[in-house]
Amino acid sequence: MSRKLRVGIIGAGIGGVALARALQKQGIEYHLFERAQAFGEVGAGVQMTPNAVKVLKALGLEAGLQRIGFLPEAMVGRNWETANELFRTPLKENCPKVYGAEFFHVHRADLHAILSEDIPADRVTFGVQCTGVIRNEHSAVALFSDGSSFEADLVVGADGIHSAVRGALWGDDEPQFTGHMCWRALVPVEQHPLPFVSPDASFWMGPKAHVVTYYVKGGKAVNIVAVAESEEWVKESWTEPSSTEELLDAYAGWHANLIQLFERTDPTQTYKWGLFDHDPMARWSSGHATLLGDAAHPMLPFLSQGAAMAIEDGYVLAQALVHFGDDVPAALEAYETERRPRTSMVQLQARERGRTYHLSSPEELRRRDLAYQQEQAKNPNAVGIRAEWIYEYDATTCRERFEAEPVAV
Repeated sequence: MSRKLRVGIIGAGIGGVALARALQKQGIEYHLFERAQAFGEVGAGVQMTPNAVKVLKALGLEAGLQRIGFLPEAMVGRNWETANELFRTPLKENCPKVYGAEFFHVHRADLHAILSEDIPADRVTFGVQCTGVIRNEHSAVALFSDGSSFEADLVVGADGIHSAVRGALWGDDEPQFTGHMCWRALVPVEQHPLPFVSPDASFWMGPKAHVVTYYVKGGKAVNIVAVAESEEWVKESWTEPSSTEELLDAYAGWHANLIQLFERTDPTQTYKWGLFDHDPMARWSSGHATLLGDAAHPMLPFLSQGAAMAIEDGYVLAQALVHFGDDVPAALEAYETERRPRTSMVQLQARERGRTYHLSSPEELRRRDLAYQQEQAKNPNAVGIRAEWIYEYDATTCRERFEAEPVAV
């Protein structure tokens, strides 16, 4: 690298701090800007699938993952009413052998904490909101609501689904409400495991709704993600209050194991939000500015890949900047070439899972469940939600692909 690059990162969520850590590991100068007053994440679980774990290990976080995570025995599809298994994919023993890394369940705040714990205080500015980006020939300038600005060789918008950076680069293109609403809650566990929650990633599938449950915090809590189709618009916010009663009403008639779990939720710590979708973008970068994570590819949670894709993005972008030195346009072209086809496919496939999880006619359910059984019979390691291609990917080998496929700029 012929000179020291300077990178401005807008947003200090999972993707922003993953990029910061990857840049720090490579000796690239960066500064984070976050509108919140301190580091922190909402109280929700997140699945760190093998593709993300490969990156986290490359960033030196294997011990941290072992400390904060839970290793599920299997991924299990269940009938909403009977609890009969639709599929069972072994995870704990098989993922390291089949995909090259483990499958962890973690609490989102714990994940954010281990990603950000080594970021120096002087590399972060809190309490500032980005209002726009000015692109120059050889740099970009981030503008903030307090009147300040920051010039860098590269400005990265890691500022989420309502990204100010995306708006500045590509104009307003608001995501659309999908007709799905989602509840989330955590249930503390005094004695693990609970008799009515198996130590798995359980996908309960029912008519026009599904529920995912799994342990986090080393088995000390159960994370609940419950999605139902809704004709009413629901605010896009992870902190919109709901209640235990509302959750129970939405899933009346579902299996007793789920009802027992829902009854143990804290009514003051049960939240809901609307699920919004966005078509894949044709470009992320403009001049010396680009996007990352939900700012670039907001996706439905049905493949559990939102955080994983942001972590992959951060690692690949850092590697591209190292590989191409101070040729930022070439680095951004390589970054998009590597990332956009993959994230676009995940976006579209997550959208499709929202349909197949919620089938309601008896004939559709019969065909779907038979397909699950046939795939399981052919290959016991087949992932019921058809995510093998996601887990196989290894972002840590991206430099090899940069070498093999020179980028035309």
